[in-house]
Formats: sequence, C-alpha cells, structure tokens
Amino acid sequence: MNSMTALANTSAASVPMPVPDAMGIYTFPDDLDHAHRQWTHQLLARHRAHDHKVIELMAPHSGRPHFIELRRPAGRPVLALEPHHDDFSLSASGTFLAHPRPLTVATVFTRSTSVHPSLGDAYSTESAVSHLRDREGAAALAPLAATRLTLGHKDAEAPYRPYDPRRLAQITEELRAIVAAHPDAELLAPAAVTRHPDHLLVHDAAVRLGCRWFWEDLAFWSTYALAGCDQHLFRSRTRAALVPSLVDITSVVLDKCTVLRMHGSQMYPARKMYRPIRHAWTAADLLNGSGTYAERFYRTESL
Repeated sequence: MNSMTALANTSAASVPMPVPDAMGIYTFPDDLDHAHRQWTHQLLARHRAHDHKVIELMAPHSGRPHFIELRRPAGRPVLALEPHHDDFSLSASGTFLAHPRPLTVATVFTRSTSVHPSLGDAYSTESAVSHLRDREGAAALAPLAATRLTLGHKDAEAPYRPYDPRRLAQITEELRAIVAAHPDAELLAPAAVTRHPDHLLVHDAAVRLGCRWFWEDLAFWSTYALAGCDQHLFRSRTRAALVPSLVDITSVVLDKCTVLRMHGSQMYPARKMYRPIRHAWTAADLLNGSGTYAERFYRTESL
C-alpha cells in the first residue's frame, strides 16, 4: 500500500481531536487549525485518488482550496430560515453534516456592508460586500447539497434598535409563501439567544409560521450562554418553555471547520473563525453531552 492509498483510507477519527485545556482560550484555535490541516491533507489525497465522494471548495475571498465529502441527504426535508448568510452554517451545519437531510435555506437579510475591517477598501460598497457574503453562503452550503433562497432585505446596522413591527409583518408574509411551497418540510429557525434585531425578527416570524425547532444562534456571541442576565432575557422573550437538546458533532467537527472556512473566507487571522467550535465544545460540557463537541437546539415543550 503506497502512502497515497494509506491516506485515502484514513478516517477523521485518526486525526487527534483538540480539547481545550486550562489555557485553551489561547492555544485551542492553533491546535484545531493543525488538526484541520491534517484532515484537509487526507481529503486532498482521496481527491487526487479520484474518490468522487470528496469535492473541492474554493474559499470565496482567499481563493484557497479545501476538500470535504459531499453529503447524501435522506429523510424528511428541512426548511431553515436564517437571518444572514452565515447563521445556519455557524450554528447548525455540524448536525446536518452528521445527519444529512434534504435542505432548503431561506436567507432573509442578504444586503450588507458588514465586512472584516481590514478589507474595507477591497469591499467598499454594499453591492461588493453582499456579493462576497452570497458567495460565502453558497460555498458553505455546497457540501450539504442545499437549495438556497434569498429575500434581499438589508441587515441591521449598529447601534442596534428594536425591529419595526411593519417589517416583521412583511417578512413573515414573504416567508409564509416559501413555507407554503415546501409543505412537507420541517421548519428550523434561530432561537434568538443573541440580542441582534435581525435574529429576533426571524425568530418571531418563524414562531408565527408554526416553527417548533430552533438552533442556538450564539455563533460569535458565545458569552451569552454563560451570562445570567442574557439567559433571563432569552427565557422572557421565548415565553413558552423550550426544551434544550444536544446533537453530537464530534465526528464531523473538522468538516464543520471547512464549512466555517467558506462562510468566513474574509476573516483574519483565519483561526478566529473557529470560535463557534469552541462554543460547541462548551455546549457539550455544560449539559454533560455524550460527545466532545455538540450543537444545541431547542424544541417547544408541546412537541
């Protein structure tokens, strides 16, 4: 067996999985980045050996190639309602990498001027930023064979204020038409753990449309999970009791890193985009999950 074949037969389990230690807040991203490079090297070998399960993804901004196994969805379809191009990828993509289902993602706020500060000159207009974010969203969802729908609304800008109820009514009706076109799909939406008005609006719209399944949209706001005041606000906003549950994503966490490389191709340094993975480890630890890494979801108690 040559070295190429040996690499092609290697599974993700053979790559040492980083676990944050006492100094993990400083060392963990570098350890995870090293493990991800090893995993990418193995997938590259399989790709060169003509393994058609492995596809190449190009990071939209950096142009760097990455490799990942294309998923084969099965089971009941899912319609995910996300505020921005990256929200599903940040918070729920690990679950669908581990358990692929036919997926449609409807993104509400697709016009933006939000870009990494170091790239303000390269992406100086709303059109340029929106186009980059759109390409990042497409690349992140490609391994899941997802259908993408975009509503074309402008995202909120700081300082954030409560959303306009008239906008909620408009967007709810736009999403209602999408839901009606997917009658067999299970709805999935953000739980609105963050205070971002776009997340709150999409959550409220989803509740109006009968959604009972929500992902924990912490993403880069991972401290919200630990702050008592924010947890109180979350419980007050959701009113009805939401039952938390964990999905073990340990076996696919390196593939989720690849997805994060797509959605955050503009981020610098690149290891900063691994913060959602650090939260995934914390989520498993907080609720005594069975895996090292997990994504947290909520369902309404009545379900």
